[in-house]
Amino acid sequence: MTTAPAAAVRTEPPAAHLEIAPSVLYFGTPVVLVSTENEDGTCNLAPVSSAWALGWTVVLGLGREGQTARNLGSRPGLVLSLPDPGLWPAVERLAPLTGRNPVPPGKPAGCRYAPDKFAAAGLTGAPSHLVRPPRVAECPLQLEARAERVRPDLSGDFVIVEAAVCKVHADSRIVVPGTDHVDPAAWSPLVYNFRHYFGLGPELGHSYRTRTPRSGGGAAAAAH
Repeated sequence: MTTAPAAAVRTEPPAAHLEIAPSVLYFGTPVVLVSTENEDGTCNLAPVSSAWALGWTVVLGLGREGQTARNLGSRPGLVLSLPDPGLWPAVERLAPLTGRNPVPPGKPAGCRYAPDKFAAAGLTGAPSHLVRPPRVAECPLQLEARAERVRPDLSGDFVIVEAAVCKVHADSRIVVPGTDHVDPAAWSPLVYNFRHYFGLGPELGHSYRTRTPRSGGGAAAAAH
């Protein structure tokens, strides 16, 4: 069974494309709050806009001079907490903060040191089960993980982290009852779209590979 609508008849020619050179290529990715362990045993918390998942591996792109990259180079435990759209003000409160003191020269203007980022952002730490850094209690999805590989990117300005997820915590309100499935109709990530914050719009359909049970209404029943 296909769930895709029939191709619409195009009534106008496609719009012309321009060759542009944007300053960033954040074309719409979920925001992830990454908590790591500092050398003195305290916690660092940082928002990351370059993250994607491949199975139970999450790949992160981090600034080379940031505290998160420094921590993961020697202490591999981390938590990836995914905020929903309503948490964007807390994320933005984190954005100009760094766990490095003094502030590295490569940081953007206005960046300042904050020793307790949870307090600065108005967020709450929750104990993790398998790693030392805490989870962000307010985030509906929290992934405990370990950084298995940390390496420089091609430019030398960033590091690429491959993190193996070892435990997933999900708010009960976004889980399909009686399953391990996140209900995509109940969960919306906070999306960073060319340095602006967005949530998801209404569901348009679903992939033929979905295994999330659906009950009546909008989209067709999931394939099994």
